[in-house]
Amino acid sequence: MTSTLDFIQFVLAPQMITGLSLGVAVVLVALGLTIIFGLLDVINMAHGEFYAIGAYAALALGAVGINFWLLLLIVPLLMIPLGYLTERGLIQRVFNKPDRHVTTLLLTFGLALVLEDVLKVAFGPNTQRPSTPIPGAIEMFGIMMPNYRLFLILFGIAIIAAVIVIVNRTALGAMVRAAAFDRNMAASLGVPVTKVYAGTFAFGVALAGLAGVLLAPVFSVFPTMGRDFIFMAFTVVIVGGMGSIIGTVVAGLLLAQVQVLSSLVVSPVWSDPIVFSIMVLVLVFRPQGLFGRLGHA
Repeated sequence: MTSTLDFIQFVLAPQMITGLSLGVAVVLVALGLTIIFGLLDVINMAHGEFYAIGAYAALALGAVGINFWLLLLIVPLLMIPLGYLTERGLIQRVFNKPDRHVTTLLLTFGLALVLEDVLKVAFGPNTQRPSTPIPGAIEMFGIMMPNYRLFLILFGIAIIAAVIVIVNRTALGAMVRAAAFDRNMAASLGVPVTKVYAGTFAFGVALAGLAGVLLAPVFSVFPTMGRDFIFMAFTVVIVGGMGSIIGTVVAGLLLAQVQVLSSLVVSPVWSDPIVFSIMVLVLVFRPQGLFGRLGHA
């Protein structure tokens, strides 16, 4: 009995807390991805690179003396015009084409390759890791919890809750949902659909940039970080339901727990295949995901 309690307290519980912090991190990246798909019906293959740009922006601005707390505000604000110009300059140009799903996918994939190479040229190929903004650890239930991980969980939950409120409880969110449900009807009711689309894309990119600031001290910063992290984010979006914010949150938290617990119980080598196998099963038996789509479920 004592050994079982020790296993739960000193082995299982720390892994689950790690899974919670990983889940919040993945959800922060996936939120912008699912919002963009939910409104624009565009799979943004460059979303991981926007996440990386946010991390590099935080690294560069931090090097000139701007503190972490200001970076949480400044970097997302800098990402907004980047996202807006990307949507208006690239996505809108092919949005009304008959084969726009394939075209936008290839377009954003090409953009991702360009942005990744730009990061390599600008910052070099080496991995960098900013210092932890909140050092130290606190004991919780007999477990030493790093202070920054605890902050990441709490702040991430606050951001997720704020996004849900904005989308579901505000006039702006109502316009977004109306445009997602029926573009022509929304336009006939006076909704500036084109601006809503560009603004929502910019908002999704800003969320990716914010995630880059928050996760850089945990996962380090390197040119291919977006590509490496986006696989898990896409898996979360697919399992939760393309375009469903609630689905993204639930799937992100659950799949992160599956990953860390399978790493503990089975093997770290098998943790990723198990998670991706869940995605395959969902695509086979419930292609719309667990919670459907934003504005359509």
